[in-house]
Amino acid sequence: MINFAATDDQPALEAALADLSAGAFDWVTLVSATTVDVLMAHRATIPATTKVAAVGETTAAALAAAGYKADLVPSEDNTAKGLLEEWTAATGGVVPLKILTLRSQNAIPVLTPGLERIGHEVQSVVAYRTVGVPVVETVIADVQAGKFNTLLVTSGSVASEVAEQFGQIPEKTTVIAIGPRTAKDAKAAGVRVDVVADDSEPTSLVALLMKQVYG
Repeated sequence: MINFAATDDQPALEAALADLSAGAFDWVTLVSATTVDVLMAHRATIPATTKVAAVGETTAAALAAAGYKADLVPSEDNTAKGLLEEWTAATGGVVPLKILTLRSQNAIPVLTPGLERIGHEVQSVVAYRTVGVPVVETVIADVQAGKFNTLLVTSGSVASEVAEQFGQIPEKTTVIAIGPRTAKDAKAAGVRVDVVADDSEPTSLVALLMKQVYG
């Protein structure tokens, strides 16, 4: 129900990635695998002097597949909040650090203000934006008729599209959210959530789905 498009401020992104390649930052933070796609598309170089923080194992795996290395991944809470909670200990309490945060245009800023509160010098740049994808009328009709057993909500952006395109989800359809953050965003968008995966990893969502199906 969503896709990703180029940022509206391409010059700012290109300038930031040029500074990144030149070693201007101590750290760069990535909050999604899509951000890794942006790095690859721009053939961005991350020098050995710059460390990489990734939110979630999925982002870390995407980095590895692209030939980059994740130096820090939250061990417990795979969210921007979880990364903030582990940041000081993981970086030895060094302040200030020069940090580049790459984010979605649609995301609510969490990491950047959190790092700034600690005392770091942060440059926040929009790497991409999320856009809605229209669902075909037959699928919309089937959802509204309750013909689907389960609806998986995988992000706040997806939740917004669910609310806009489907309206109220029938009670017979179980709505599962991928992690507490998405569940909160879904409820804010007006989407009922019945079950919440423990974290934001796809494997947790699949495991919860299998439990719902097979018990």
